Amino acid sequence: MLFHLIHIPYWIVLGMGVLLFLTVIFGDVGNEEVELEGNTDPLEVEVDLEEGISFLTILHWLGVGRAPLILLLALDFSLLGVLGWFFNVLFYLLRGSWPGVMGSGVIAIAALLLALITGGLCSRPLGQIFAQFSEDTSRDRLLGCSGHVSSAHIPHSGTGIGQISVLDANRNRLILPAVLPAWATITPQHGQEILIIDRQENEYVVVAKDSLDEATWLRQQRQSQINEGKDT
Repeated sequence: MLFHLIHIPYWIVLGMGVLLFLTVIFGDVGNEEVELEGNTDPLEVEVDLEEGISFLTILHWLGVGRAPLILLLALDFSLLGVLGWFFNVLFYLLRGSWPGVMGSGVIAIAALLLALITGGLCSRPLGQIFAQFSEDTSRDRLLGCSGHVSSAHIPHSGTGIGQISVLDANRNRLILPAVLPAWATITPQHGQEILIIDRQENEYVVVAKDSLDEATWLRQQRQSQINEGKDT
């Protein structure tokens, strides 16, 4: 029952998850530049801003940006392999036979959905555990880091959410939600370099790197430091 041929796809997927976990543990994950969008246009698919649901929001629910992507994939693959095997065995115990083509398809879809949901729920604690091995585990450890726009563009705060790809101090590539400050005059486009200057509750605030907006932000920082010096 355990090694029936019907389990082969799930054993393969489980093996891929284990290999990814081994890569995280023993390999140099930072050198693997895992991109979310590949060669396709991410389009920053915002279904309806008034309803607050977007493609980026769904990705965030699934765990993208909460933990290194390779760690999230390892978790999802492993869960899919285990859940697919479990549902097959459960079907056999309840019906006395292995599922047919349609039954196998239903089991595969159910296992995939449950794996994605469970992986998304586990991504936050996994990301926190992973962050404990870095030198700076604060929520603001990415401030001052540069990255690239991976969505169509970065909108202003309150008008939508864009997406950026950033390397942290340990060379782990993260996919993060991002917005522009209200005073920004330049809208970074896909592939353009950005600088993280602040963090809001659910997204990072960025400006176009080597631009007038970055110069404005630097002036604001210097003025703030001068004012603090006068107060002391």
